[in-house]
Amino acid sequence: MMPPGLVPALRDAHWLTRRRVAAWGIVLLAEELLLVLFVAFCLHSPPLEAEHPTSTDFVSFYAAGKLALAGTPALAYDQAAHHLAEQHATAPGVPYMFFMYPPVFLPLCACLASLPYLVAFGLFQLVTLAMFAGVMRGVLGEKGWAWLPPMLAFPPVFWTIGLGQNAFLTAALLGGFTLLIDRRPVTAGILLGMVCYKPHFGLLAPVALVAGRHWRAFWAAAITIAVLVGMSIVMFGWNTWEAYLATFAASPEIYASGRIAFAGMVTPFGGVRLLGFDPGDAYAVQAIATIAMVAMVALIWRLDVSRPLRGACLLVATLLDVPLALFYDMVLALVAIGWLVREARVHGFLPWEKILLLATYPVALAAWTAGTAWHIPLGPAITLTILLLCLRRVVASARAAGNARPARRMDAGSAPFLASRVTDSRASS
Repeated sequence: MMPPGLVPALRDAHWLTRRRVAAWGIVLLAEELLLVLFVAFCLHSPPLEAEHPTSTDFVSFYAAGKLALAGTPALAYDQAAHHLAEQHATAPGVPYMFFMYPPVFLPLCACLASLPYLVAFGLFQLVTLAMFAGVMRGVLGEKGWAWLPPMLAFPPVFWTIGLGQNAFLTAALLGGFTLLIDRRPVTAGILLGMVCYKPHFGLLAPVALVAGRHWRAFWAAAITIAVLVGMSIVMFGWNTWEAYLATFAASPEIYASGRIAFAGMVTPFGGVRLLGFDPGDAYAVQAIATIAMVAMVALIWRLDVSRPLRGACLLVATLLDVPLALFYDMVLALVAIGWLVREARVHGFLPWEKILLLATYPVALAAWTAGTAWHIPLGPAITLTILLLCLRRVVASARAAGNARPARRMDAGSAPFLASRVTDSRASS
C-alpha cells in the first residue's frame, strides 16, 4: 500500500525546486563521469580489454574528409574505400562506421581531417557543445549557470560526446531556428537550411513554415540549401552526388537489416523492429507516425500557439517522423524539454509534468541496456512521452484561451459599472 501523500507529492512535485534540480544534475553528472571512466578502463585494461580495436562514429566523418582532401570525395560513399580510410585514421580491424551524409557535409569533414584525429575529435565536440549550450540558455531564458549540470547530465549528451557524433550541431541549428523564428526569421531560415547535411531532420520544418506563413524564413532556408548544394557540386563534382544518391537509395535496406542497432533507435520504426516485427510492419507503423506528425505540426503552427510550444512540438516530432533517429539525436528532445520548462515557468507546471520530465533522465540512462538485453524500446517511449506532454500543454493553452475570451467580453461589458463602483467607494471614503 502506498504511503499517504505519495501520489500528491509525485503529481505536484512542489519539492522539485530549481536548487534541487541543479544539485541532482551535479550528482547524476558525477555518476555518469565515473561510469564513463570505468567503461574506458575496462576497454583498455587486460584481461577485460576489448578483443577487437574500437573506434567512434567520428571516424566516419574524419575518413570522409581525408578522402575529400585526397581529391576522391566520391569514395566516401564506397564502403570498402571508406572503411580503409577509417582504419588508416585509427587502427586496422576497426568496425565499419557508415557515411550516409550528402556532399554538403564534406567541407566540414575536410576541415576536420586537416587536423590530427584526436585534436579534430576534441575540437568538434567542444565547439558544437558550446553552440548547443548557447541555444539551450536562450531557450530556457536563463542568466545564471544552474541549468548547466542538468543539461550536461542528460544521458544522450554523453552518448554524443563518447561517439563523436554531430547531434550537438543538429540541435544547435534546429533549436536556434525555433528560438529565432519570430524575431529574426531570415537568420532562423539560414540555420534551418544548414541542417540539409541531415536532410531527414528538416522534413517537418517546411510544413511548419508554410502552415505558420513564415515566408521569409522559408525562402531564406531554400536559398541557403541551394547555395550549399551548389558549392558542394563546384567543390566535389556531380559524380560525388551520384555516389551519395546511390547510397541513399540503399539506406532503407541497411536500416531494416539491423546493421544499425535497433536498440539505439528512438523512432517508431526502430521500436517495432526491436519488438521483433518484420520490416514491412515497421515501415507501415512509421508511415502512420509520419502522417500524424505532419498533420500535428501543420495544425499547431497554424494556430495561435506560443513559440515555446510550437518549438517543442516541432523538435520532438522530428524524432518521430523518420525511420532513423538514434539515441544521441535525443538532444533535440532536451531542447523540447527546455521549451516546456520555459512555458511552465510562465503558466505553471501541470500535474505530473515535473516528475515525468525528470523521469526521462533515468529512463534514458537505462534505454540501451533495456533494448539490447530485453528488447524493450525505451527510446521511442521517451520521445512519445515528451510529445504527449507537449500536446497536453497545447490543449491546456487552447482551453485557457477559450475561457479567457468570454471573460474579456464580460469585463469589457461591465467596465463602466465597475468604474462607477470604484468612484462611489472613493467618494464615500
